[in-house]
Amino acid sequence: MATSIAIFKGKGIRKTLHNNEWWFSVVDVIEVLTGNDRPRKYWSDLKKKLTAEGYSEVSEKIGQLKLEAPDGKMRETDCANTETMFRVIQSIPSPKAEPFKRWLAKVGYERVREIENPELGSQRVRALYKAKGYSEAWIEKRMRSIAIREELTDEWKDRGAEEEKDYEILTAEISKATFGIVPSEYKKLKGLKRENLRDHMDDFELIFTMLGERSTTEIHRNEDTRGMKKLKEDSKAGGKIAGDARKALEKKLKRPIVSGHNYLREPESKNRLK
Repeated sequence: MATSIAIFKGKGIRKTLHNNEWWFSVVDVIEVLTGNDRPRKYWSDLKKKLTAEGYSEVSEKIGQLKLEAPDGKMRETDCANTETMFRVIQSIPSPKAEPFKRWLAKVGYERVREIENPELGSQRVRALYKAKGYSEAWIEKRMRSIAIREELTDEWKDRGAEEEKDYEILTAEISKATFGIVPSEYKKLKGLKRENLRDHMDDFELIFTMLGERSTTEIHRNEDTRGMKKLKEDSKAGGKIAGDARKALEKKLKRPIVSGHNYLREPESKNRLK
């Protein structure tokens, strides 16, 4: 399941793909529209109000989907698709409601277009990275890393892994063998919370991530792996290939590849990522 953060007037809205459409975090939307420092409480009260007003389908149309929480863990969160979000927004008195509706409709429409023409999705992602100041060379590596990751998760799905929970376990195995730390530790090292770890990797970090994941994919195919036990063994093996290459390079460069730099810290990380 693809997850990401959309930006409305500088504020982050978590979203995830579900049934081939974008679903948005309800509490994130409420926080943006109301500025309330207790959006979960606001949403709890609003659900009761909607039910009392006759919108009895509110519970049926709100889905509990896993999104990344501030602590970096994937947690179930109330989410709604574009249609349901419009209904929720109508019940929130806010001067931001109308521009937000237009923004929401645009995001939803873009997803429909991307399903019809996947190249548009790639173009949009490239444009977002460029707008954030990433170099063309880094963007090329990042786009390639996304393709390699998708190829790997497709293999996991076909070979018996369950989405999210098992993917997280297998990813941790690769990361541990490649870098000596799991993703949650890596994010902590870089001082990240909701941010995507790979968006804050430099060239070498991305390259070794790709090597570990691509090696794992090929091992799965070569050995026709089935079941989580063997998938974990393959993930360790694929990560070790990248880890051995990393250690060899570190020995030659006389410096570590794993870095605490991130793209939020200026100017060091910006220079490192270019």
